[in-house]
Amino acid sequence: MSRIRSWPRIVVLVIGAIVFLFPFYYMVIGSLQATPDTSIAGAIPIHGVTLNNYAQINERVDLLRSLTNSGIFTGGVLLFTVVFGVLAGYALARLHFRGRGSLFGLMLLVQVVPFQLLIIPLYVMIVRNYGLADSYMGMILPFAINSTAVFIFRQFFLALPEDLFAAARIDGASELRILWSIGLPLVRPALLTATLIAFIGPWNEFLWPFLVTKDANLQPLAVSLANYISNIAGRAANPYGAILAGAVVLAAPAVALFVAFQKHFTSSELGSGVKG
Repeated sequence: MSRIRSWPRIVVLVIGAIVFLFPFYYMVIGSLQATPDTSIAGAIPIHGVTLNNYAQINERVDLLRSLTNSGIFTGGVLLFTVVFGVLAGYALARLHFRGRGSLFGLMLLVQVVPFQLLIIPLYVMIVRNYGLADSYMGMILPFAINSTAVFIFRQFFLALPEDLFAAARIDGASELRILWSIGLPLVRPALLTATLIAFIGPWNEFLWPFLVTKDANLQPLAVSLANYISNIAGRAANPYGAILAGAVVLAAPAVALFVAFQKHFTSSELGSGVKG
């Protein structure tokens, strides 16, 4: 009887999964078509598939160099985000100092401010004052601290049992030692979550790298593909296929990262280190 009752739920979930995955499927199939077909029938590759759209992108855009630039840009942002996020989150959660609540409230207010409102002052500061135009550091610095990552780490550190930290302090461990030996192993889900969140932003960022550098040898993949789609894809044999191929190239690493780590987005046993 329970199996019979579960069938409607399974059918609804399958339909929801199909609706959710169909745009990704259509994006991939459309990028493999030799001739444009924007009808529903275009979702089925009756006339075969081709990699010509990807070959045209590679002819116009140095994909390897663009991917390398994106890797450096995104990797630098991830490094700063995790390091500063862990330190700030631990301090806001476990250290007691005057003004901690006000500082946390100010951090929450920062999330309300759209990044686009800060572009002009950031550009003046990074390019004119610091002289970091046409450099990786100029692209990385505005994204070095992610308030969302700080919030995630703070909430996870707050969920850890206080007895673990008190016992370590009694044994004479420093705060950094406590963070390294006790805190980090228990907030692994937060590390993965913050990494994924921090990855998507800079990987898909177009406007800021475009403003900071005009050197094609330093431009990330998002900028290179945006220039290709806006200036060249319209003259391709299959403009729709060229645009969809560019979208696939840009989206594939983010999807692969999520698929690789999605099974690790589970809560850890926070109380396993406390007896009784």
